[in-house]
Amino acid sequence: MDDQNQNDLLKLFRDENSRNYTFDLIVKQYQKRIYWHVRRMVINHDDTDDVVQNTFIKAWNGLPNFKEESKLYTWLYRIATNECITFLNKKRRVFFIPLHDVEQELSNQLESDEFYNGDEIQLKLQKAILTLPEKQRLVFNMKYYDELKYEEMSEILSTSVGALKSSYHLAVKKIETFLTQD
Repeated sequence: MDDQNQNDLLKLFRDENSRNYTFDLIVKQYQKRIYWHVRRMVINHDDTDDVVQNTFIKAWNGLPNFKEESKLYTWLYRIATNECITFLNKKRRVFFIPLHDVEQELSNQLESDEFYNGDEIQLKLQKAILTLPEKQRLVFNMKYYDELKYEEMSEILSTSVGALKSSYHLAVKKIETFLTQD
């Protein structure tokens, strides 16, 4: 979406008469991208739906105060990313399990997920990604799958471009190592 379309949408959203319609357009525009961004972090389809729903609820509540200092999708990705992290942290606390065990649980869910339709190679890649620390996994997914530029990721994650490049490089090396083990 270009800046003019974004500005037009935000202007329509600020009009009380077209707010619901405009938000529906925003959801339709970004829902699929946000869904897959979240899905790659939380793995489970039902959990993903919950996190995506929370993301759009927060967007609905925050949009009247959106300052347009960033692009709309960047802002939505930031909300979705924060919701993913909150969800994963809550899952760790509820089950009193360390991060490694959460990743193992997510890996097991991936194999048994009826909505997952990837082949064996994709499954192995997903398992490799799940072995990454949360930040590296997030950076890898945003760069590899969402094809975001480092500058966009920097805005979403409030991290320097250099740190993101380093995280991505380390993630790729770890994934390569995982994939070549046997």
